[in-house]
Amino acid sequence: MIPLDHVIGLSAVLFSLGVIGVLVRRNLIVMLMSVELMLNAANLAFIAFNRLWPGTDATPVLDGQVFVLLVITVAAAEVAVGMGILLALFRNRDSADPEEASLLKW
Repeated sequence: MIPLDHVIGLSAVLFSLGVIGVLVRRNLIVMLMSVELMLNAANLAFIAFNRLWPGTDATPVLDGQVFVLLVITVAAAEVAVGMGILLALFRNRDSADPEEASLLKW
C-alpha cells in the first residue's frame, strides 16, 4: 500500500508542472494539455483522500469517485470547447499562439 504522503506529493508535483506549463508555454495546445495535467493531479488527490476515509463496509463513502467523474466530465467539455476555439483561431490566423487571439477580445 502506497502511503498517502507519496500520492499527495505526486499530485502536487503534477499540478505544479501543469501550472508551469500554462505560465511558460505560448502554444495553445500545450496550454490545454497543461490544464488537463492539473485536472488529473486534482483527480489523483481526490482518489487518495477517498482511500484514506473509505467509510464502512455497509456504507462506503464514494465522494472522491463522484468528484473525479465530475472533473472528467468538465475536462471533456473543456477539451471540446478549447479545441473548437483553437481550430477557429488556426483557420483565421494560421497560428496557435494565444497572443494572436485578438479576435476573441472586445
